[in-house]
Amino acid sequence: MCRSASELKSCWDMAMEGGRVKNGRVIVEEFIPFESEITLLTVRAANGTSFCAPIGHEQKDGDYIESWQPHHMTDQQIEEAKHIAKSITDELGGYGLFGVELFLAKDKVYFSEVSPRPHDTGLVTLVTQNLSEFTLHVRAILGFPIPDITQLSPGASRPLKAPEELADYTIEGLERALSVSNTQVRVFGKPVTKIGRRMAVALSAAETVEQARERAAEALSHLSVK
Repeated sequence: MCRSASELKSCWDMAMEGGRVKNGRVIVEEFIPFESEITLLTVRAANGTSFCAPIGHEQKDGDYIESWQPHHMTDQQIEEAKHIAKSITDELGGYGLFGVELFLAKDKVYFSEVSPRPHDTGLVTLVTQNLSEFTLHVRAILGFPIPDITQLSPGASRPLKAPEELADYTIEGLERALSVSNTQVRVFGKPVTKIGRRMAVALSAAETVEQARERAAEALSHLSVK
């Protein structure tokens, strides 16, 4: 992190020494003020490009801890986000679903990154849409057209993360978590745990995003990895 011109040389040397390849290029990024971060799931299929409703999310240490759909955006923000997502995915080419991450500022939409596959924050689509992100991806890469993507309900997701490394583990609290209204729990069935590894996800639907987020948080509070 370079905070002044006097730090330029040391930052450059650090980038050169820490790079995976020698004589590579250095990408310089600036800090930008933004209000929220979203994922715009973008589908390239035989009948063109489609978009899911924007998914808001929060991250900690580079990993998501909550997502919800839809995330409120102005019409102008949505159009700008779609333009950015389509421009990038058109250049990448191919069929399938792309998780395009964007930052929303007061007067601008910034591109963050893109994943050429279903996105972790998009797990929420398992309870919010007529076609989940996984269904959309499979249909697209098989060459089938994508019909209208319908938002069935607002929803939210909360991943369950392992607190330690375990060769044998159990996920406890499922009965209490599943007692939360309109809530599902998907267990990933991973063979071992690692610190911070996502082992399951709580998915909740409701009449409003706020209510869905409360339900998902309640469901997650009942779950644990032991």
